[in-house]
Amino acid sequence: MGIQLFKKKDQAIGGFNGGAIVENKPIGFPQDQSILKPYSTLFYWAHAHSVTGSTIGLHPHRGFEIVTYVIKGTIKHFDTKTDDWITLKEGSFQVIDSANGISHSEELCENSEVFQIWFDPNINKSLYREAKYKDYPSQVLPVEKNHKVRVKNIVGKNSPVKLETENISIQEIDLDNSHSLTLKSGQTYSLYLINGHIDINGVELKKDDFTVIEDEKEMHISCQKKSKLFMISSPKTPSYKTYTNQ
Repeated sequence: MGIQLFKKKDQAIGGFNGGAIVENKPIGFPQDQSILKPYSTLFYWAHAHSVTGSTIGLHPHRGFEIVTYVIKGTIKHFDTKTDDWITLKEGSFQVIDSANGISHSEELCENSEVFQIWFDPNINKSLYREAKYKDYPSQVLPVEKNHKVRVKNIVGKNSPVKLETENISIQEIDLDNSHSLTLKSGQTYSLYLINGHIDINGVELKKDDFTVIEDEKEMHISCQKKSKLFMISSPKTPSYKTYTNQ
């Protein structure tokens, strides 16, 4: 495969409450008619933002493992497991293992942005597991700094976050310099440029562009200006049949 680029204009769009919450979706639901379909253990990926603030009402989930990362601002979350409203600030990470069923509501506060990403943890098994919820404030997620590159390990190396979905690594990378990474064989790398301007192995990315990388040994990132990149590593071929491959 090499590198596939999906610019913002190629992504699905959506929203809530008359446009009070707006989404672009690198991986949309089937009805979104996205160019990029679910792959690896990734089923859905949305970048949602609100200028005015707005609430998505109580709604149910089952089976999928749903993570939310607060890129900017603040969100408030209610679910039927905690039975309480919880505030999550910039840099916080939330995990909902929806398993045998959970309902939740979420409020994006004024000038806030989030990623919401759905993983398939083998829903043939998860549907029979008790649902659970956990959140992680930004300060518990480890950060490494080296040569004007800051890497926040959200899932994976030294992170307290444990996902049910197999072999997942998630990082937020702040760049003010070029950077190179050795890529693992058998892994798929999914990257969203939150802001800035970079080249990855000669492929140009601008704000809100999305790329999928497979079968590359290295990733060379040339930083054109200060940038923030969000990266997920997941198995190219999961050890189980995913929902979309049933």
